[in-house]
Amino acid sequence: MLLGVVSDSHGHVGNTRQAVRMLQSLDVAAVIHCGDIGTPEIVELFAPWPTRFVFGNCDDARAELAAAIERAGQTCAGVFDAFELGQRRIAFTHSDDRRLWLDAVRSGAHELVCYGHTHAAEWHDEGPTRVLNPGALYRANPRSLAVVDLTTLTPTIVPL
Repeated sequence: MLLGVVSDSHGHVGNTRQAVRMLQSLDVAAVIHCGDIGTPEIVELFAPWPTRFVFGNCDDARAELAAAIERAGQTCAGVFDAFELGQRRIAFTHSDDRRLWLDAVRSGAHELVCYGHTHAAEWHDEGPTRVLNPGALYRANPRSLAVVDLTTLTPTIVPL
């Protein structure tokens, strides 16, 4: 099972459409958005999958975004979400609240912790936890997303 991971779309519909096309071509089963969504139009683009969203520091219109996410039948968890998918324990946040992010990484409660905010794609292991930033869909060179094979917990950074 493949999980798509995106972040920092900042309301840029064209870039997000490109990411959605890539996710479709990779046949992901679900998507998480690690914050700085930007606008309700971004939410609508993720209709092909069950998608979970968290807010980032630039998501000022949170009530409007939360309403759009609810209308779309998707999940909005505020600034932090933890869930299970494919028998994996996954958490994600934007990471502008560094303490929240570090607590998730260091808790040992999650096998995968995803984050955004830095606009820099990277992944590493911290103890038993795989930590992943998919990069950004806006203000990044290259723009990128990530796909995680939940069977092996192997992430792949995908440049756009």
